[in-house]
Amino acid sequence: MFKPFGVYDPELKMHYFFICFLHALAPAIILFVYFGVLNYFRKTKNQTKWTLLEEFIQIGALLVLIGTASFLMRDLLYNNPNNWSWNYFFEEIRNCFVAGIFFYFFLRLSTFYFESKKGSPFVLQFTPLTVKPEKTVLKSDIFITTQVKQDDFLLDMDQLLFAKADGNYIELTKSNGHQMTTEVKRISLTQFETQITDYPHLFRCHRTYLVNMYKIKQVAGNSQGYVLSFKETDIKIPVSRKQIDNFNSCYQQLQNKNIA
Repeated sequence: MFKPFGVYDPELKMHYFFICFLHALAPAIILFVYFGVLNYFRKTKNQTKWTLLEEFIQIGALLVLIGTASFLMRDLLYNNPNNWSWNYFFEEIRNCFVAGIFFYFFLRLSTFYFESKKGSPFVLQFTPLTVKPEKTVLKSDIFITTQVKQDDFLLDMDQLLFAKADGNYIELTKSNGHQMTTEVKRISLTQFETQITDYPHLFRCHRTYLVNMYKIKQVAGNSQGYVLSFKETDIKIPVSRKQIDNFNSCYQQLQNKNIA
Protein backbone atom coordinates (compact mmCIF):
# COMPACT_ATOMS: atom_id res chain seq x y z
CA MET A 1 0.00 0.00 0.00
CA PHE A 2 2.91 2.34 0.67
CA LYS A 3 6.69 2.15 0.67
CA PRO A 4 8.18 3.34 3.98
CA PHE A 5 11.74 4.50 4.74
CA GLY A 6 12.49 5.73 1.21
CA VAL A 7 12.59 2.46 -0.80
CA TYR A 8 14.50 2.93 -4.07
CA ASP A 9 12.82 0.92 -6.88
CA PRO A 10 15.94 0.30 -9.07
CA GLU A 11 17.55 -1.56 -6.16
CA LEU A 12 14.76 -4.13 -5.88
CA LYS A 13 15.60 -7.66 -7.05
CA MET A 14 11.93 -8.74 -7.00
CA HIS A 15 8.47 -7.25 -6.88
CA TYR A 16 7.82 -5.10 -3.82
CA PHE A 17 4.90 -7.34 -2.80
CA PHE A 18 7.23 -10.35 -2.36
CA ILE A 19 9.73 -8.22 -0.43
CA CYS A 20 6.94 -7.22 1.97
CA PHE A 21 5.95 -10.88 2.28
CA LEU A 22 9.48 -11.93 3.25
CA HIS A 23 9.81 -9.03 5.70
CA ALA A 24 6.57 -10.17 7.33
CA LEU A 25 7.40 -13.89 7.28
CA ALA A 26 10.78 -13.52 8.98
CA PRO A 27 9.42 -11.72 12.11
CA ALA A 28 6.56 -14.23 12.37
CA ILE A 29 8.99 -17.16 12.41
CA ILE A 30 11.36 -15.42 14.83
CA LEU A 31 8.49 -14.50 17.16
CA PHE A 32 7.13 -18.06 17.14
CA VAL A 33 10.52 -19.68 17.82
CA TYR A 34 11.66 -17.03 20.34
CA PHE A 35 8.61 -17.17 22.58
CA GLY A 36 8.26 -20.92 22.11
CA VAL A 37 11.76 -21.46 23.53
CA LEU A 38 11.28 -18.75 26.17
CA ASN A 39 8.00 -20.23 27.42
CA TYR A 40 9.56 -23.70 27.54
CA PHE A 41 12.33 -22.57 29.88
CA ARG A 42 9.89 -20.49 31.95
CA LYS A 43 7.68 -23.55 32.47
CA THR A 44 10.66 -25.65 33.56
CA LYS A 45 11.40 -22.98 36.19
CA ASN A 46 7.69 -22.72 37.06
CA GLN A 47 7.56 -19.01 36.20
CA THR A 48 4.02 -17.92 35.35
CA LYS A 49 4.35 -14.12 35.50
CA TRP A 50 6.88 -11.47 34.64
CA THR A 51 7.31 -7.79 35.42
CA LEU A 52 6.73 -4.96 32.96
CA LEU A 53 10.51 -4.35 32.81
CA GLU A 54 11.11 -8.01 31.87
CA GLU A 55 8.47 -7.69 29.16
CA PHE A 56 10.18 -4.61 27.70
CA ILE A 57 13.54 -6.44 27.73
CA GLN A 58 12.03 -9.43 25.88
CA ILE A 59 10.35 -7.18 23.30
CA GLY A 60 13.62 -5.26 22.81
CA ALA A 61 15.60 -8.48 22.29
CA LEU A 62 12.98 -9.69 19.83
CA LEU A 63 13.15 -6.46 17.81
CA VAL A 64 16.96 -6.68 17.65
CA LEU A 65 16.68 -10.24 16.26
CA ILE A 66 14.08 -9.17 13.69
CA GLY A 67 16.21 -6.19 12.64
CA THR A 68 19.25 -8.47 12.29
CA ALA A 69 17.22 -10.88 10.13
CA SER A 70 16.12 -8.00 7.91
CA PHE A 71 19.77 -6.99 7.50
CA LEU A 72 20.83 -10.53 6.57
CA MET A 73 18.12 -10.64 3.87
CA ARG A 74 19.30 -7.45 2.18
CA ASP A 75 21.60 -9.20 -0.29
CA LEU A 76 18.69 -11.42 -1.35
CA LEU A 77 16.30 -8.49 -1.88
CA TYR A 78 18.35 -5.46 -2.99
CA ASN A 79 21.06 -4.63 -5.52
CA ASN A 80 23.27 -2.43 -3.40
CA PRO A 81 27.06 -2.72 -2.98
CA ASN A 82 26.74 -1.48 0.61
CA ASN A 83 24.31 -4.18 1.77
CA TRP A 84 26.86 -5.54 4.24
CA SER A 85 27.77 -2.20 5.79
CA TRP A 86 27.34 -1.23 9.45
CA ASN A 87 25.24 1.69 8.26
CA TYR A 88 22.53 -0.60 6.86
CA PHE A 89 22.79 -2.93 9.87
CA PHE A 90 21.92 -0.10 12.28
CA GLU A 91 19.33 1.27 9.85
CA GLU A 92 17.45 -2.06 9.75
CA ILE A 93 17.44 -2.30 13.55
CA ARG A 94 16.34 1.34 13.82
CA ASN A 95 13.48 0.81 11.38
CA CYS A 96 12.47 -2.34 13.23
CA PHE A 97 12.33 -0.51 16.57
CA VAL A 98 10.33 2.39 15.09
CA ALA A 99 7.70 0.07 13.61
CA GLY A 100 7.84 -2.48 16.44
CA ILE A 101 7.40 -0.01 19.30
CA PHE A 102 4.45 1.61 17.54
CA PHE A 103 2.83 -1.78 16.92
CA TYR A 104 3.52 -2.94 20.50
CA PHE A 105 1.84 0.07 22.10
CA PHE A 106 -1.06 -0.19 19.66
CA LEU A 107 -1.61 -3.79 20.81
CA ARG A 108 -1.23 -2.74 24.45
CA LEU A 109 -3.90 -0.04 24.16
CA SER A 110 -6.21 -2.31 22.17
CA THR A 111 -5.91 -5.09 24.75
CA PHE A 112 -6.59 -2.70 27.61
CA TYR A 113 -9.65 -1.29 25.81
CA PHE A 114 -11.24 -4.68 25.06
CA GLU A 115 -10.47 -6.04 28.54
CA SER A 116 -12.14 -3.01 30.12
CA LYS A 117 -15.20 -3.50 27.92
CA LYS A 118 -15.53 -7.25 28.18
CA GLY A 119 -13.14 -8.67 30.74
CA SER A 120 -12.73 -12.28 31.75
CA PRO A 121 -15.04 -14.21 34.08
CA PHE A 122 -14.09 -14.10 37.78
CA VAL A 123 -15.23 -17.60 38.68
CA LEU A 124 -17.19 -20.20 36.73
CA GLN A 125 -20.38 -19.16 38.51
CA PHE A 126 -20.44 -17.19 41.73
CA THR A 127 -22.76 -18.68 44.32
CA PRO A 128 -23.01 -17.00 47.74
CA LEU A 129 -21.12 -19.07 50.28
CA THR A 130 -22.84 -20.62 53.28
CA VAL A 131 -21.32 -22.42 56.22
CA LYS A 132 -23.07 -25.42 57.77
CA PRO A 133 -23.46 -25.26 61.57
CA GLU A 134 -21.94 -28.70 62.06
CA LYS A 135 -18.79 -27.56 60.24
CA THR A 136 -18.23 -24.49 62.40
CA VAL A 137 -15.18 -25.15 64.55
CA LEU A 138 -13.97 -21.59 65.13
CA LYS A 139 -15.26 -19.40 67.91
CA SER A 140 -17.67 -16.72 66.83
CA ASP A 141 -16.20 -14.17 69.23
CA ILE A 142 -12.55 -13.13 69.10
CA PHE A 143 -10.74 -10.72 71.40
CA ILE A 144 -8.80 -8.06 69.46
CA THR A 145 -5.90 -6.29 71.17
CA THR A 146 -4.85 -2.77 70.21
CA GLN A 147 -1.86 -0.59 71.01
CA VAL A 148 -3.83 0.94 73.88
CA LYS A 149 -5.11 -1.68 76.32
CA GLN A 150 -8.34 0.10 77.20
CA ASP A 151 -9.26 0.10 73.51
CA ASP A 152 -9.15 -3.71 73.22
CA PHE A 153 -12.49 -5.13 72.13
CA LEU A 154 -14.51 -8.30 71.54
CA LEU A 155 -15.67 -8.90 67.96
CA ASP A 156 -18.43 -11.24 66.77
CA MET A 157 -17.10 -12.59 63.48
CA ASP A 158 -20.53 -13.83 62.40
CA GLN A 159 -21.76 -10.24 62.32
CA LEU A 160 -18.80 -8.67 60.50
CA LEU A 161 -19.44 -7.68 56.88
CA PHE A 162 -16.22 -5.83 56.15
CA ALA A 163 -13.49 -3.69 57.66
CA LYS A 164 -12.21 -0.47 56.13
CA ALA A 165 -8.81 1.08 56.81
CA ASP A 166 -8.64 4.71 57.88
CA GLY A 167 -5.03 5.47 58.73
CA ASN A 168 -4.29 3.99 62.17
CA TYR A 169 -7.98 3.22 62.63
CA ILE A 170 -10.45 0.79 61.09
CA GLU A 171 -14.18 1.01 60.50
CA LEU A 172 -15.99 -2.24 61.27
CA THR A 173 -19.32 -2.61 59.49
CA LYS A 174 -21.51 -5.26 61.11
CA SER A 175 -25.02 -6.65 60.80
CA ASN A 176 -26.99 -8.79 63.23
CA GLY A 177 -29.64 -9.55 60.63
CA HIS A 178 -31.86 -6.65 61.59
CA GLN A 179 -29.60 -3.67 62.13
CA MET A 180 -26.43 -2.30 60.52
CA THR A 181 -23.76 -0.75 62.73
CA THR A 182 -20.36 0.82 62.11
CA GLU A 183 -17.70 1.04 64.79
CA VAL A 184 -14.34 2.82 64.67
CA LYS A 185 -11.45 1.06 66.44
CA ARG A 186 -7.92 2.30 67.14
CA ILE A 187 -5.98 -0.34 65.21
CA SER A 188 -4.59 -0.48 61.67
CA LEU A 189 -6.06 -2.90 59.16
CA THR A 190 -2.74 -4.73 58.89
CA GLN A 191 -2.56 -5.20 62.68
CA PHE A 192 -6.17 -6.36 62.69
CA GLU A 193 -5.46 -8.81 59.87
CA THR A 194 -2.59 -10.47 61.77
CA GLN A 195 -4.97 -11.35 64.63
CA ILE A 196 -7.61 -13.07 62.50
CA THR A 197 -5.43 -15.46 60.49
CA ASP A 198 -7.36 -18.42 61.93
CA TYR A 199 -10.46 -17.24 60.05
CA PRO A 200 -9.83 -18.07 56.36
CA HIS A 201 -13.15 -16.54 55.27
CA LEU A 202 -11.91 -13.05 56.22
CA PHE A 203 -10.06 -11.92 53.11
CA ARG A 204 -7.97 -8.78 52.43
CA CYS A 205 -9.39 -7.93 49.01
CA HIS A 206 -7.90 -4.45 48.70
CA ARG A 207 -5.32 -2.20 50.32
CA THR A 208 -8.18 -0.53 52.19
CA TYR A 209 -10.70 -3.35 52.68
CA LEU A 210 -11.07 -6.74 54.34
CA VAL A 211 -14.32 -8.67 53.77
CA ASN A 212 -16.24 -11.61 55.20
CA MET A 213 -16.52 -14.01 52.25
CA TYR A 214 -19.65 -15.62 53.74
CA LYS A 215 -21.49 -12.28 53.61
CA ILE A 216 -20.91 -11.56 49.90
CA LYS A 217 -24.10 -11.67 47.86
CA GLN A 218 -22.82 -10.85 44.37
CA VAL A 219 -19.56 -10.31 42.47
CA ALA A 220 -19.34 -8.17 39.35
CA GLY A 221 -16.38 -7.06 37.26
CA ASN A 222 -13.65 -8.37 35.01
CA SER A 223 -9.89 -8.85 34.86
CA GLN A 224 -9.37 -5.20 35.80
CA GLY A 225 -11.03 -5.72 39.20
CA TYR A 226 -14.19 -6.90 40.95
CA VAL A 227 -16.94 -5.16 42.91
CA LEU A 228 -18.54 -6.99 45.85
CA SER A 229 -22.14 -6.51 46.95
CA PHE A 230 -23.84 -7.42 50.23
CA LYS A 231 -27.44 -8.18 51.08
CA GLU A 232 -27.49 -5.91 54.12
CA THR A 233 -26.14 -2.72 52.50
CA ASP A 234 -25.80 -0.89 49.18
CA ILE A 235 -22.11 -0.23 49.82
CA LYS A 236 -19.84 -1.76 47.14
CA ILE A 237 -16.41 -3.09 48.06
CA PRO A 238 -13.63 -3.30 45.43
CA VAL A 239 -11.28 -6.20 44.82
CA SER A 240 -8.01 -4.89 43.41
CA ARG A 241 -6.59 -6.31 40.22
CA LYS A 242 -3.61 -7.77 42.11
CA GLN A 243 -5.92 -9.69 44.43
CA ILE A 244 -8.19 -11.25 41.81
CA ASP A 245 -6.35 -14.59 41.67
CA ASN A 246 -6.17 -14.78 45.46
CA PHE A 247 -9.87 -13.95 45.74
CA ASN A 248 -10.78 -16.71 43.27
CA SER A 249 -8.57 -19.17 45.14
CA CYS A 250 -10.06 -18.24 48.53
CA TYR A 251 -13.60 -18.55 47.18
CA GLN A 252 -12.86 -21.96 45.64
CA GLN A 253 -11.27 -23.29 48.84
CA LEU A 254 -14.22 -22.18 50.97
CA GLN A 255 -16.69 -23.64 48.48
CA ASN A 256 -14.88 -26.99 48.40
CA LYS A 257 -14.72 -27.01 52.20
CA ASN A 258 -18.48 -26.57 52.43
CA ILE A 259 -19.15 -29.28 49.84
CA ALA A 260 -16.79 -31.82 51.46
